[in-house]
Amino acid sequence: MTLPTLPVIRLRPNANTRAIRRGAPWVFANETVLDRRTKALAPGTIAVLEDAERAPLAMVAVNPASKIIARILGPADAPVPDVDWFVARLKRALDLRIRLFDAPFYRLVHAEADGLPGVIIDRFGDTCVIQPNAAWADLLLDELAEALVRVTGVTCVLKSSGGRGRQLEGLDDVNAVLRGSAPDAAVPVEMNGATYMADLTSGQKTGLFYDQRPNHAMAARLCHDARVLDVFSHVGGFALAGLAGGAASALAVDASAPALALAAEAAERMGASDRFATRRGDAFETLAALATEAERFDVVICDPPAFAPSKPTLEAGLRAYERIARLSAALVVEGGYLVLCSCSHAADLEKFTGACLRGIGRAGRRPVLLHTGFAGPDHPQLPQLIESGYLKALVFRL
Repeated sequence: MTLPTLPVIRLRPNANTRAIRRGAPWVFANETVLDRRTKALAPGTIAVLEDAERAPLAMVAVNPASKIIARILGPADAPVPDVDWFVARLKRALDLRIRLFDAPFYRLVHAEADGLPGVIIDRFGDTCVIQPNAAWADLLLDELAEALVRVTGVTCVLKSSGGRGRQLEGLDDVNAVLRGSAPDAAVPVEMNGATYMADLTSGQKTGLFYDQRPNHAMAARLCHDARVLDVFSHVGGFALAGLAGGAASALAVDASAPALALAAEAAERMGASDRFATRRGDAFETLAALATEAERFDVVICDPPAFAPSKPTLEAGLRAYERIARLSAALVVEGGYLVLCSCSHAADLEKFTGACLRGIGRAGRRPVLLHTGFAGPDHPQLPQLIESGYLKALVFRL
């Protein structure tokens, strides 16, 4: 069989080829020779990356419209991606998940860490939701969907186009049904003894956040007989986990009415409606209002969206985390627990912890750090890519 001749892109002499050889998965535009030929490559083109001496380094997916101009797909002489190529990588990803989980509800593919750069796949039983956040994956989406059905046996594959990643790649925001028929109702998902309702067609991201699963479990251990406040609750997150852990009551706060409605539906399925309440509103305003209402809680959890999704937003994001910590710490009873989370990869653990401690101190509280949590093992980290270790959860006793 004659292998196709791939186009070539070349690194500048000052590029860090050592990092690429050691597993760095991204090549940035300022590291490459951006001649007219390279700029003319269509987004998603499969190419060979060469060093400045014209020695092949890797097979890459190219997007001249992105700051990440190339994503490493494999060795320079590897087969180009097709259905069989995707099958091999999906089998490897599935093998890990079936060792970790008894039921088919998990993140099946976590982008670069699973060898599929920019690709997120969450599984909900017989349905998989793909977020193709890179141009090459969008271009090969039909092959990916076909391989996904072959490997997992799912009957429905959906495309979710929400999220910042697709915008940065210059991709559309159109959702689609790739295989089968979309669920006509939210899908119940069991985690840590709690039930969650995942809206796979119009919910946020893929419909549910699996990454917090171990942190939900940790927090739930503190919630027995406790009054629990869950801010930025989405579809019930920590609140429902707390109810499963025996909380006396749980109040879920979020700005989204549809998300809170799904949380309430889940609480009803759990037979815990009498212990569950929701409050719609801005998180900062609601925290301040609860303080003026003299409300106090045994456990307070804040799991906000990424306040610092990039380096330019870091300082403003850290101030927001500090403010959240100050407002939430004021609502915790003496000897109670405060859980603060961040999904901002630009705010590393040290910076995030510092912001939290400043906020807690400004509230006049003295914290003891009990536990530091991260994403679950279905969200593996690629050591050479700091962005893959985005999630942090700090558990304090005040």
